[in-house]
Amino acid sequence: FDAAGADGERDADRGEGDWGEPGRGAGNGEDEDGRPQLEAAGVTLREHLSEQVRVTGLGMRDRALAELVIDAIDDNGYLEEQLDEIHARLPEELEVEMDELRCALALVQSLDPVGVGARSAAECLALQIRAMPGVPLVTRRMALKIVEGYLTWFAQREFNKLKKALDCDDEDLREAQAVIRQCNPHPGAAFASSTSDYVVPDVIVRKTKNGWGVMLNQDVMPRLRVNNMYAALLKQGKGESQMSAQLQEAKWLIKNMRQRFDTILRVSQAIVERQRNFFSHGAVAMRPLVLREIADTLGLHESTISRVTTQKFMLTPHGMFELKYFFGSHVATEAGGEASSTAIRALIAQLTGAEDPKNPLSDSKIAEMLGEQGMVIARRTVAKYREALKIPPVSLRKSL
Repeated sequence: FDAAGADGERDADRGEGDWGEPGRGAGNGEDEDGRPQLEAAGVTLREHLSEQVRVTGLGMRDRALAELVIDAIDDNGYLEEQLDEIHARLPEELEVEMDELRCALALVQSLDPVGVGARSAAECLALQIRAMPGVPLVTRRMALKIVEGYLTWFAQREFNKLKKALDCDDEDLREAQAVIRQCNPHPGAAFASSTSDYVVPDVIVRKTKNGWGVMLNQDVMPRLRVNNMYAALLKQGKGESQMSAQLQEAKWLIKNMRQRFDTILRVSQAIVERQRNFFSHGAVAMRPLVLREIADTLGLHESTISRVTTQKFMLTPHGMFELKYFFGSHVATEAGGEASSTAIRALIAQLTGAEDPKNPLSDSKIAEMLGEQGMVIARRTVAKYREALKIPPVSLRKSL
């Protein structure tokens, strides 16, 4: 698309490669006067706790000690220092007793959020269980016994050991487990400041009458054009040689940008063509695909395909995916064919999602079930894929 003259520039104004007026593009995140919108600062955990201390009506000394304890609390709500360490760094002339610090800690632990100021996970959960309303006394006592004495067994789902140690049946343990699961092991995390990263798709895939169609997202395509006044001056021969060189650079920039997005579109179309089953049936239908296959089809270098698919995203009916997601290694099938590692991971997720919680599937059993579907895969490979999916091992998936 030629921006060498005023005529070409006016054509560009009407074309899909137009930026529009500078600073007036859609979605630029600014007001009409050009000032950016600023996000209101959230309340930190320390500010939230300090505000509660200020309205307690305590004396200045007690408030100062409570603030001292609050300063030692981390973002998750836990006390980072032991009380004796805090006491040791206080000036002797203040004559602060350990009992005063214990009272200050007890005050902080009574504040919102419940569980804040704990020195361990067990204490954090115990504080929340004691404050939890509507829990039967027997169930509360058993839940407290578990978190204060058998939390490791509980985390490892050693239910038989727990029943023997607590002298209880499945129903009693199940009720205590339900209470513990209502607790938040990181009570301060809700106040942590975190900025969400939003991904804007480069290409969009939609179902059409003729199959799956791919289109560029117009919101991410830069619309470049040459200034009308300078283009007119150059056309009339009134421009300087330096300005002519700058115009040539602008033309090359526009051409390169269009070529870049054209390459993204071509690669995306080639991916969709080869992964049609994925778009129709999901990840379980993904086929093996390597960069070289797309490179050979489009007549491009493999490194070009690698660059184009990195940090470029495709919006599909199944969600948003990086273009690299559609490439993966292969696993041999019993029939002599190949299955995508992505499809195998999706099958593992399906199998574990539909398993009996009381009798979850082991890695060996999953490998056997995949073998029944014609996919030859070792147990250690199943374990590797399961860990990549962040699925716990069988011992941690078992429930009462």
